[in-house]
Amino acid sequence: MTKGNRSQPSEFILTGLTKLPELQIPLFVVFLLIYCTTLVGNLGLIFLTRTDSRLQTPMYFFLGHLALVDVGHSTAVGPQVLVNLLEERKSISFYLCAVQFCCFITFIITEIFLMSAMAYDRYVAICNPLLYKLIISEKVCTLLVAIPYIYSLAVSLFSVVFTFQLSFCGNNIIDHFYCDSLPILALSCSDTHFIEYFILGDSTFILIFSLLVVLISYIFIISTILKIRSAQGRHKVFSTCGSHLVGVTVFYGTLIFMYMRPPASHSFVTDKIASVFYTQVLPMLNPMIYSLRNREVKEALERTLTAHWLHFKLLKF
Repeated sequence: MTKGNRSQPSEFILTGLTKLPELQIPLFVVFLLIYCTTLVGNLGLIFLTRTDSRLQTPMYFFLGHLALVDVGHSTAVGPQVLVNLLEERKSISFYLCAVQFCCFITFIITEIFLMSAMAYDRYVAICNPLLYKLIISEKVCTLLVAIPYIYSLAVSLFSVVFTFQLSFCGNNIIDHFYCDSLPILALSCSDTHFIEYFILGDSTFILIFSLLVVLISYIFIISTILKIRSAQGRHKVFSTCGSHLVGVTVFYGTLIFMYMRPPASHSFVTDKIASVFYTQVLPMLNPMIYSLRNREVKEALERTLTAHWLHFKLLKF
């Protein structure tokens, strides 16, 4: 389609994960299992944090929103990947591509800020336990969640508007398995410097700001832990933030590899591998990281399963 002197395709063609037909079905099975596991794990975590009275704390409030965001950005990409693995012609409409682009950016930015909010929560809980309920109040929790959603939505809408009004001059093949910024901008014959600098600048700001919050929080946390004399006491305190530390290490490590490299060093092959990890694998791993290493979540799951089993037995008899 053409608007004035700008050319916009009615659809894009995605190159997908592989060009080898014999790998399509095995990859479909793998990604279907990953996506189903992601949904079950994260929706189960949301259910537990909303229904179990012992999990009605700020830490689990943030964890519930993290699970919601994981479902969001996995769903923004996952179903399209599954459909394209079964189709010979891997197409996505122009407007659906814009929606996918917008949703993914919104959820990934929100997740970055949620990680830093969770780090701040752990800092207050460990370093200022007596003031914890006063500092991390219900109002503060709401703000720490609402601001990332609003900011990420504003950034994603701005990015989508400027990206999808570019001229593509008949080239509509995206060398990726979903609509991401760099592969789309590579198709344009317009001047993309402004939007490229905006995306790079915003990505750098978000990562550096959130990383600083995480690093400063953990510097104080580790300093406090080292002051505890007993090994048992140190282990008990560290266990309250161990899961989050594992999660942020994996998450930020992948994002830094993906977005903080110079544009000249980008390879679409390595970008695809990294993208698979943080769009599909990491949302699947997060419930495991925060549940398997968390006694309270495991106990809540046991209580829920026991209650439902007893309810089932009563109905049966």
